[in-house]
Amino acid sequence: MVIVETLQPSDRYAWEELFRGYIAFYRRTEPQSMYDRAWEEFQAGIRVHALGARLGGRLVGIAHFLVHGSTSAPGTGICYLQDLFTAQDVRGKGAGRALIDAVAAWATANGCGRLYWHTQEGNTTARRLYDQVAVNPGFVKYQIDLPG
Repeated sequence: MVIVETLQPSDRYAWEELFRGYIAFYRRTEPQSMYDRAWEEFQAGIRVHALGARLGGRLVGIAHFLVHGSTSAPGTGICYLQDLFTAQDVRGKGAGRALIDAVAAWATANGCGRLYWHTQEGNTTARRLYDQVAVNPGFVKYQIDLPG
């Protein structure tokens, strides 16, 4: 049975290993300072939040999320699920779905009017789950990476 809960200080090493897996999946590299900053933010739980999925006591999945305002959505904001990752050896065992459900419950309890996330078009494994739990509204993402 998958258990989802807030990450604890003792989860630091296992969390970083999973987050490094997420970053590698998207063919990115990040400095250690990014992991340190993110962990500090998650432990503070003010601007960004993190949950972990456990299977047999082992941390096997992570979800990072935040709330932002909206000009047109109902509620007090919109919850953006920024990062979702599960260990490859447990995919298909319910950790991803449990994390999405837990973030949705958190967002509902905190007055959010919507939960959303992005994934790459070719991420077929994840999209099989996403197509079961959410609606793809057909938006195309554009971005500008800003200096500094």
